[in-house]
Amino acid sequence: MSEQRLNDFINQVVSKNPGEKEFHQAVYEVGRSLLPFLEQHPEYGKAKILERIVEPERVVMFRVPWIDDKGEVQINRGYRVQMNSAIGPYKGGLRFHPSVNLGVLKFLAFEQVFKNSLTTLPLGGGKGGADFDPRGKSDQEVMRFCQAFMTELYRYLGPDTDVPAGDIGVGSREIGYLFGQYKKITNVFHGVLTGKGFAWGGSLMRPEATGYGVVYFLQEMLKTRGEDLEGKTITISGYGNVGSFLIEKASQYGAKVITVADENGYVYDPDGIKGEKLDYLRDLWVVYRRPARDFADKFGLQWVEGRKPWDVSCDIAVPTATQNELCQDDARHLINNGCKCVVEAANMPCTLDAVDMLQDAGLLVAPGKAANAGGVAVSGLEMSQNSMHYCWSANDVDCKLRGIMKNIHEQCVTYGKNGNHVNYLDGANIAGFVKVADAMLAQGVV
Repeated sequence: MSEQRLNDFINQVVSKNPGEKEFHQAVYEVGRSLLPFLEQHPEYGKAKILERIVEPERVVMFRVPWIDDKGEVQINRGYRVQMNSAIGPYKGGLRFHPSVNLGVLKFLAFEQVFKNSLTTLPLGGGKGGADFDPRGKSDQEVMRFCQAFMTELYRYLGPDTDVPAGDIGVGSREIGYLFGQYKKITNVFHGVLTGKGFAWGGSLMRPEATGYGVVYFLQEMLKTRGEDLEGKTITISGYGNVGSFLIEKASQYGAKVITVADENGYVYDPDGIKGEKLDYLRDLWVVYRRPARDFADKFGLQWVEGRKPWDVSCDIAVPTATQNELCQDDARHLINNGCKCVVEAANMPCTLDAVDMLQDAGLLVAPGKAANAGGVAVSGLEMSQNSMHYCWSANDVDCKLRGIMKNIHEQCVTYGKNGNHVNYLDGANIAGFVKVADAMLAQGVV
């Protein structure tokens, strides 16, 4: 594939998917990484694997009417993008947020295909959700919405077909309501959702998995430079499950997390978030959906209005919120302030020009599809436990998670190493692609 062919391919994707800028960005990022590899492996080009892999196998879009606490009918739009099932049933989260649209979910589903491939587990890629905002809604309103959403979605799900999980706006409460409605409609107790409560089919370590996995991947990256987490300062953005458990695990290894943020600004804690502060933070978004400023007010910490945490000097920056939250100007701040490593704990939180600037400056940069794969990895382990009607101990799951994250790092190094430098983005994209592409070749044109 020549550079011109790559440009022609991207232009074709843009033409067929107008207005879906996040999806265009994700496809361009992967296509750029794969360019030299595909030129060396013409069998993938002949079978048009890349052209096939960017087309969802199925997209479901539906209305979700529900009744609020005032007795008024509300209508939202729901989606499920079933992207690729070459190596297993569709697997990926459900996102409830006003920003949800088809383009965002196609980008997330596309990324999920590569992420799930990297785990080495038999998982295809998908993503879904709705433009529903759970913030400010009562438990009863959230329950009614979830029941209405599942009433339409259930017919496309199954333990060997499509197994959703949580994402932004979909935590343990929402998973419970969704699973309850699925079970009522189908009259079966299938492991059709992951992130379930431990007492009813969930896995130990699932809430911790993404945050812990990011730290395990970060450790492996630092080892390549003869370093570890002891004494490092870390800035993060989001403070949901990913952020809070990342703080917990990083602190255990001697690092200090000094910021959390939301769309309105950030909290700065030079002493590091731990103890009582971490206990309070853990429920702030996951349970109460409260703004970051409440954390600052509770403990008398500095609140910086209208700014991002990437202004703060740190050793390691970990964007943990949403796509494109770290732009080129933010990258410049991080470089000038001495940051040595950026790890994407969210999905595509760095813009392409930010990634290029960080890599050109010699920083270690870990893409989300590799670094945050711990969540879907343990979701895959939850599916295995459901199939066996069995549950592993927390230590067993944690050991498996460590092994998976180490293996993902090794794949990134294998496919991304160039001399003494490792391009983790290229490594993750190529490694994730190869497994899916080989399966698609073996299964023919379907």
